[in-house]
Amino acid sequence: MALKIKITQTKSGIGCPDTQRRTLKGLGLNGPHKTVVREDTLAIRGMIRKVSHLVTIEAAE
Repeated sequence: MALKIKITQTKSGIGCPDTQRRTLKGLGLNGPHKTVVREDTLAIRGMIRKVSHLVTIEAAE
């Protein structure tokens, strides 16, 4: 069974470069205080690293 992580957007993407806004959209986040659950893969980890200043991460249950 694949591990899951919960990603919550804590800050707005307004004022950020377009690549970071597209990364948020690719993660499924479209505004502050939105939360999604994704599988913990290397691709998702790379996307999170790119926008780490805008999101928080927790283990999903």
